[in-house]
Amino acid sequence: MNIDSTSVYVGPNVHAKEPLIRLGIDIKPAYAARLAELDGEVGERLRKVLPEFRAGGDLGETLAGLALELQRVAGQRGDLAWSEKTDDPDFLRVFYSFDSEDIGLEAGEVACDLLAAIAKDEDDLDEHLDRFLRYADKRTLGPSALELVRAAEARDIPWSRLNDASLIQVGQGKYQQRIEAALTSRTPHIAVEIASDKNMCNQLLSDLGLPVPKQRLVYDADEAVSAANRIGYPVVVKPLDGNHGRGVTVNILDEAGVEAAFAVADQEGSAVVVESMITGDDHRLLVVNGELVAAARRVPGHVKGDGQHTIAELIEIVNRDPRRGVGHENVLTRLELDAQALRLLEERGYTAETVSPEGQEVYLRKTANISTGGTAVDCTDTIHPDNKLMAERAIRAIGLDVGAVDFLTSDITRSYRETGGGICEINAGPGLRMHIAPSEGKPRDVGGAIMDMLFPAGSQSRVPIAALTGTNGKTTCARMLAHILKMAGHVVGQTSTDAVYIDGNVTVKGDMTGPVSARMVLRDPSVDIAVLETARGGIVRSGLGYNFCDVGAVLNVTSDHLGLGGVDTLDGLARVKRVIAEVTRGTVVLNADNEYTLKMASHSPAKHILYVTRNPEHELVREHIRLGKRAVVLEQGINGDQIVIYDKGTQIPLIWTHLIPATLEGKALHNVENAMFATAMA
Repeated sequence: MNIDSTSVYVGPNVHAKEPLIRLGIDIKPAYAARLAELDGEVGERLRKVLPEFRAGGDLGETLAGLALELQRVAGQRGDLAWSEKTDDPDFLRVFYSFDSEDIGLEAGEVACDLLAAIAKDEDDLDEHLDRFLRYADKRTLGPSALELVRAAEARDIPWSRLNDASLIQVGQGKYQQRIEAALTSRTPHIAVEIASDKNMCNQLLSDLGLPVPKQRLVYDADEAVSAANRIGYPVVVKPLDGNHGRGVTVNILDEAGVEAAFAVADQEGSAVVVESMITGDDHRLLVVNGELVAAARRVPGHVKGDGQHTIAELIEIVNRDPRRGVGHENVLTRLELDAQALRLLEERGYTAETVSPEGQEVYLRKTANISTGGTAVDCTDTIHPDNKLMAERAIRAIGLDVGAVDFLTSDITRSYRETGGGICEINAGPGLRMHIAPSEGKPRDVGGAIMDMLFPAGSQSRVPIAALTGTNGKTTCARMLAHILKMAGHVVGQTSTDAVYIDGNVTVKGDMTGPVSARMVLRDPSVDIAVLETARGGIVRSGLGYNFCDVGAVLNVTSDHLGLGGVDTLDGLARVKRVIAEVTRGTVVLNADNEYTLKMASHSPAKHILYVTRNPEHELVREHIRLGKRAVVLEQGINGDQIVIYDKGTQIPLIWTHLIPATLEGKALHNVENAMFATAMA
């Protein structure tokens, strides 16, 4: 079976209120016949690789559900899946939700491959699944970034991914912030530089009386040995600007060890630091906006003997934990039996084939980084107030908005003044996974703390959006509305059939009425209000580029342009245009003189309906006004026609139509109506 056509709806659309993928599937008759012959066996074979999957009622539903289940297994979200038959029995359409476009499209491809493999009686279903999971792992957000976007969603803060890594925009227009893991738009570059320079950082903290080890910066092995002798053994040797524990050697007891450690550290950084070794357990203390929000004790990667399995076998057993992945892709990292691990085993007199006694912990790393297989135990509720204050002072001293202190102490519940603990490192852009999902203890809402810092209670994250559609008049109405808002002091981002305008200036020419242009406006850091002309073509092809609008307007639905984009009837055209009404939260503006737009009121979740009419005797509108609701009406006066606003029982004459330049002294009634809609939306 082949995918004949693909449509990706990136926002609300005629099929659903969420992103969807639609695939046109060319079913090979031989495959279809074989799958029908197998019947119940199809579901059974799929459940061997996807235990939670339940096949649908027919081939199309099975295919759509399979694409959804593949995404779920890869950690993606979505809950819609269905299929539609067509006039051609060998062709069908399947629809399903997606979280990431690339992963969603690949899920559709792999779903087809799995069913084709079953039809051909192949046994390599696991290979298809493994290929898909590897593909998804490379493209999905890491745990820290995912925690932040989930925290944004919980606060109704919009977000969008800016690259295929972890650079994310949260908020819209002038209210936007950017995050990359735990680095934010507000993180000072100089603070990151200080945190990365371990020697400078150590000196700054020491000058403030904070507990830090004695430290020397060295550039060759002889200097390193000399520094270690002056400081006194045991010492730690590490790169000046390293991270994730790379190149760090601890508990060095002699000159030979220092020379070997220098060679390792020298490969990772621009210079090497030798410092006195502080004993105690490794703790990570996370500070956001000057306050400690999470603390965890980190344990180096290790296995626990059971008296039966070899160390190599124990590593394999530990790595079966679904929380463990490669690098930073999961909340825990897989253990590796590499040169460093083998060296530690050798120091203990062990090999990979040793069967260690039951209960004995065998460490594979000296440092406790989560990125090298370590685990974490939450201790936020038990940290001593002195240690909490010490961490907060340290991060404020460096100047970080989000930072972490690596703190060594024998007992986090006692003051460092008693135990002699100390700071071994400050981290800019620290990983969040040990706090999101600790191996033991209570998870902490660290993503929420970062979002609350970026968007304090009561602050704005969204740009007000005015969206309009209709058969005729959209561009003129959008220009009128943008002009009104600009004169009111706003920086307007406008999409239109001829260009994208930012504050009245053309940025991109062309038909810019689809989701790409809408996102262009909402990403512009100068925009504080958006006027989005939304045409039928963009809605049909890709959906909207925004989840909802504050004010939405449907100007009219007429027979012009029928036959384009697969829309052949007025009812079908009205269904497309109605999407704007369906995503309006605040006020929906509807043409009371058009039967198709009038019916849309019952489909909109908007708090308010505002009717526009050229008929001052319109019965529905008069009743609407009598109830204290809003309307814009064209009424006759002493000097001709005038636009009148009704709001909460108040009648507000606005302007004589002959004074509006675009109306040719009031004679161009279509532009009079456009001005009325611009009035209503403003």
